[in-house]
Amino acid sequence: MGCFTFVKIMMVLFNLIIFLGGAALLAVGIWVSVDGGSFLKVIGSISAQAMQFVNVGYFCIAIGAVLVLLGFLGCCGAQKESKCLLIMFFAIIMVIFIAELAAAVVALVYSSFAESILKAWATPALKSDYGTQSDVTQIWNTTMTELKCCGFTNYTDFSGSSYYSSHHSYPPFCCQSNTTTCNLEAAESSAIEGCFNRLLLTLKQNANIVGGIAAGICALEIAAMVVSMVLYCHIDKNGVS
Repeated sequence: MGCFTFVKIMMVLFNLIIFLGGAALLAVGIWVSVDGGSFLKVIGSISAQAMQFVNVGYFCIAIGAVLVLLGFLGCCGAQKESKCLLIMFFAIIMVIFIAELAAAVVALVYSSFAESILKAWATPALKSDYGTQSDVTQIWNTTMTELKCCGFTNYTDFSGSSYYSSHHSYPPFCCQSNTTTCNLEAAESSAIEGCFNRLLLTLKQNANIVGGIAAGICALEIAAMVVSMVLYCHIDKNGVS
């Protein structure tokens, strides 16, 4: 077996796995979006986090569709030795890779800018939708329970919110567990940290794991681009269209 044949087979198998994984993720995303109740019955009532699956259906559909497209282009491009499909595969991987690098630079160098963007999006949604929209409320309840935090910045995010107008108090997550009513005085004395800072702390505590996963993903993307270019150049050298 020649080197080109080996690379070609590995490219086909690798992208076939990507295609099947993307198809599975796409199917799950459609199932969750269309009939989340039956999905939760199948996986069981594991924890409060299970409810979050209902709210990420469209995200799964988007990621699954991209993976299916990448798997198709890479697999068919290698199998049929199509320069057009291989260059499309390379271009999409390149765009994803550049977008990831740009996001990493913004997160690391312009962390305060990224925080202001997230805050400008999260705080108004928290004020208007928490307590009135069941999906938003469930996501925030799960987040505040798991991270032991309150709001995006702190309890002040709920001041003047729909929840405060209806209950005349802050969510119980914003006060110590022994507090009967989470009013302004109790929230101030409890000084529960915001979820953004808690999330940053969690990421810092697991920096090695996060960094390892990110490095692994980047390595796979670079390898995919290199292999696709190797196949493209070999096909071009042999005059295959």
